[in-house]
Amino acid sequence: MTAGDGRAEVVALLHREALFLDEQRWDEWLALYTEDVEYWVPAWKGEHEATADPRREISLIYLNSRARLEERIGRIRSGRSAANLVLPRTAHAISNVLIENETAGTVNVRCVCITHIYDPKRRSEFRTVARNALGLVRVGEEWRIRSKKVLVLNDNLRTMLDFYML
Repeated sequence: MTAGDGRAEVVALLHREALFLDEQRWDEWLALYTEDVEYWVPAWKGEHEATADPRREISLIYLNSRARLEERIGRIRSGRSAANLVLPRTAHAISNVLIENETAGTVNVRCVCITHIYDPKRRSEFRTVARNALGLVRVGEEWRIRSKKVLVLNDNLRTMLDFYML
């Protein structure tokens, strides 16, 4: 990847993902992920230590394939999930993008994501603040997300937590 063009592509991918979540464009959001994606939101063990192994320790969310992401979208679309009957409105803000460990066809990215959330059902608002670590892979001419780890810094929220809030 050339320094300027590659960085712009990666940042554009992060911004597209945020926009698709904000606009609830689920199919376009899912298309950004590989079939074998690992989507992980670790829990905190202590004040400054998060869980390190999603297979042996508690996670807030752990999905080990795109099919599992599709299941979550299916529950939203079906209307059978009481927790998702009235979805909150979100605005994701991505910053502090750092590209590291670049190899041929793969790159690791770290960034900060602050999601402003308005719950129209409760007429309340809050935000999630997270540090994200993503593993991207080149598929054809485009980048796809193969792994996403979302470390939620303010995990003591007044509501349930789901992927569209992160």
